Amino acid sequence: MSKLVITDLHVTVDTEDGPKEILKGVTLTINDGETHAIMGPNGSGKSTLAYSIAGHPKYTITGGTVTLDGQDVLSLSVDERARAGLFLAMQYPVEVPGVSVSNFLRTAKTALDGEAPKLRTWVKDVNAALEQLNLDPSFGTRSVNEGFSGGEKKRHEIAQLELLDPKVAVLDETDSGLDIDALKVVSEGVNRFRAREGKGVLLITHYTRILRYIEPDFVHVFVDGKVAESGGKELAEQLEANGYDKYVKANA
Repeated sequence: MSKLVITDLHVTVDTEDGPKEILKGVTLTINDGETHAIMGPNGSGKSTLAYSIAGHPKYTITGGTVTLDGQDVLSLSVDERARAGLFLAMQYPVEVPGVSVSNFLRTAKTALDGEAPKLRTWVKDVNAALEQLNLDPSFGTRSVNEGFSGGEKKRHEIAQLELLDPKVAVLDETDSGLDIDALKVVSEGVNRFRAREGKGVLLITHYTRILRYIEPDFVHVFVDGKVAESGGKELAEQLEANGYDKYVKANA
């Protein structure tokens, strides 16, 4: 079971002119088995929400709370948040030269579980996860994200999701830069994760195309650092037809 509760979250970032408030009171609850999609124009604070939950040092929490199954997330270090069950798929995954994908994944799994997985079983699990994402087994010997295409980076992130098995997955524009084939493969991976018991998904996206493959339970419109409107999947269809203009104007 999982429950991520974000209450009145305020976040600032340092600029040359001093602290700038990005999130201005975000309240959101993701219950067990729910998928929430966050949509909104550029600069509305969607990615800031993702990185603030994960513990990026660039962002300063100035108010509000975030709890996962009642545990205070904001009091935890980044690695403690991961062990508590949070997972972040980044919009721009970083390269880690000299560290192979297989070693990276095994080290991460060991850190989460407190003990190393049995090597023979782990190799089978990794190869199976890579195969499901249309990645050759030799992919495991390559350095993390080094020389990967955009689609390979995103599929590798979903392989991490598959193997690390968190409670709540925060997916920051996972569809960014994907062609239609890669989008389907990535979406299938997310749907496999969603089908497991006790999982929650926070999916951040600009476009509705990924929501054709990953059907959300709730859609939230983000404007100027807060939720402007919430609804069901039909809200995404309205946004596709009409854009964000009315929300931006109402906020102004």
